[in-house]
Amino acid sequence: MSRLLRLILSRLLPAFVLLVLIVLTFVWHWNDRALLWWQEYRTPPEVRAQAVWLPDYQAVIQGKPLPGLAEAETSDLTYDPRTRTLFAVTGSTPYLVQLSLTGDILRRIPIRNVSNLEGVTALEDGRLAIVDERQRRLSLFQLADDARELDANTFEHHDLGFPDAGNKGFEGIAWDPRHQRLILSKERDPAALFTLASDGRGVSGSLQPFPLHQLVIDYSAVAVDPRTGHLLALSDQSHTLVELTADGQPVSFISLRSGLHGLKATMEQPEGVALDEAGNLYMIGEPNLFHVFHKVSAAAQ
Repeated sequence: MSRLLRLILSRLLPAFVLLVLIVLTFVWHWNDRALLWWQEYRTPPEVRAQAVWLPDYQAVIQGKPLPGLAEAETSDLTYDPRTRTLFAVTGSTPYLVQLSLTGDILRRIPIRNVSNLEGVTALEDGRLAIVDERQRRLSLFQLADDARELDANTFEHHDLGFPDAGNKGFEGIAWDPRHQRLILSKERDPAALFTLASDGRGVSGSLQPFPLHQLVIDYSAVAVDPRTGHLLALSDQSHTLVELTADGQPVSFISLRSGLHGLKATMEQPEGVALDEAGNLYMIGEPNLFHVFHKVSAAAQ
């Protein structure tokens, strides 16, 4: 290599590296999360007490396997206050799975005539809503306490549109009883959240964009805190969970990477999130790993 070429490379390489870092900062929203971290730092205790406040959460159960579901590809998670249990859906082999709050399988219900289940949420009086990403549809149905098999041909269906979304369509769903609406997350291209009017038994109207400041690359799941009405948005590719107000303003976030919030390993492919009325946080990731986070005081951390 000539002396001139080495001189050129020595000057261009740092500039190139800097350019790559700048591009990645904006593409991966590192700058936005840095600003949110600074906002968190300056938030007074009385305001934090009125929020979910994710920085105070620590993992108490992490990476617990769900037996028999590895090949089924567990996707989403919801908390049902009626039964005080969790429900999950699986994608490649379609199941509705009922779980205890410690991740023990209580029921595994096959669902016929679906394609690729990605979202689930508990509604009123034993009703559930599920999202089929490949068929681009929202389905609502009543779940009997003794159900052992479900047929989607008997469900109420609603077309979600975006016919060209492919495998980057709707992945998450959460019912917001305080504002009488469903919130749905579209994974990518574009990553976005939408609302759909719902009384917990049916839906009405059409999808409406949910205004928010983009902090993550994608949206794999959503949940609504029953105490504050705040929204939690989970990102698979960013390994991040973000708390938003009911009108989309960022409040707090946590990174789901090894060494943070008690995690011994980075959460790979986080796909589902749920909150109960006590504020306990549940997450699930592919292929079938279950996590529980509890809120602890700053002194306990």
